[in-house]
Amino acid sequence: MKRLLILAYDFPPYVSVGGLRPYAWYKYLKEFGVYPIVVTRQWGNKYGSGLDYIAPSESTETIVEETECGTVIRTPYKPNLANRLMLKYGSNKFALLRKAITAFYEFAQFLFFVGPKSGIYRGAKNYLKDNKVDAIIATGDPFVLFKYASALSKKYNIQWIADYRDPWTENKNRKKSTAMRYFERKFVSTASAITTVSEFFKQKISENVSVSVYHILPNGYNPDSLKQAENIEQKSDVLRIAMTGSIYNWHPYKSVLFAVSDFIKTNETCIKLELNFFGINLHDEIEKYVQEHSLQEYIHLFPRMDNVSLLKNLCLHNVMLLFNDYTHIGTKIYDYLAIKRKIILCYTDDEEAQRLKNDFYPYSLSADKSLSVHLQEDCLLETNSGIMVKDQHHLLRVLDDLCTEFAQNKHIACNSCKIEQFSRRERTRQLAEIVKEKLP
Repeated sequence: MKRLLILAYDFPPYVSVGGLRPYAWYKYLKEFGVYPIVVTRQWGNKYGSGLDYIAPSESTETIVEETECGTVIRTPYKPNLANRLMLKYGSNKFALLRKAITAFYEFAQFLFFVGPKSGIYRGAKNYLKDNKVDAIIATGDPFVLFKYASALSKKYNIQWIADYRDPWTENKNRKKSTAMRYFERKFVSTASAITTVSEFFKQKISENVSVSVYHILPNGYNPDSLKQAENIEQKSDVLRIAMTGSIYNWHPYKSVLFAVSDFIKTNETCIKLELNFFGINLHDEIEKYVQEHSLQEYIHLFPRMDNVSLLKNLCLHNVMLLFNDYTHIGTKIYDYLAIKRKIILCYTDDEEAQRLKNDFYPYSLSADKSLSVHLQEDCLLETNSGIMVKDQHHLLRVLDDLCTEFAQNKHIACNSCKIEQFSRRERTRQLAEIVKEKLP
């Protein structure tokens, strides 16, 4: 059996979309003939917020777990001074000092093996001293894991794969410094192959990196999580719309909130409507809007939760809200597809949304006209799973139609198809094939 060393910073029990990808590799690789060894950091969910990302580990020793799926090596985590100040005094004190310390480590970690993430490198190196593996894969971000994989590859003469969940320096929202572009080229050029989630991302990555072998491994839904939720019926007392995950500054969330608010105030039917947000990042902004417009009865916010709990909650809802990410399909769409609830995509041709896209969308469009610039639309059409909402006015009509359907049937129909292809188990089978057969 081939042995694959996986460098993954985000990993359960930490609640993170980024952690679901390497977790699926750990969960399913062995059944396809590849034994996974995951090197991650120790995580806790003490705070239930972003503070968990910087909280110290409970143990100062490396913890090794052997399970029927593989091996997980959990390295100790010690926050730097900036993070310790944040944990002790909150976000309002020592902001400039914390920013300076963070900036130092963000740069220095690419020159030296320093900083709170360097425990991943030490844990992997200690394992490789006494154990052999056939390949290494590092999933980013954080992209410093690519440096660690490159160094381990050179030291132990092992091929490695750079797995991009999204582009590094080709993301306009990150500082596109000459130094970072240099580091990306330096480290990734030693990889035997690159894996990423779409052809568009492949094209963006190739603008800075010269690696000839690419494999497209999209994200998906976790079939084991789905098994625990798939028999849960949508509720019939209230028309419930759910949205999960991050809201970005190119998302027209204010327009959607206004439309929902306007619809609630002018709705002449007897149908009660709820809009529920799960694990979003703009909690304070949404909460402020809800209070200012007296929508506490209709719009609710829930904390981040593990994937199984999330799917169980989403299954109780009738409709899923998805914001347009254009050339980026994202990950939440796969969970929406898995539970077979109708999806409303906002928006496809809205003036305000286009302005937000022009101002904030992190990826410039490719000159390659063969690459789709509306991946979510393509997916919804292929699977017959949703409604492409043109603009705010169209959303009001869609809400009215949904309320009419719900009043008549006490549920919202979703006649989706072809969703099995999006299983993370299937994606993992493809990774196993790469490790066993396609590495040069």
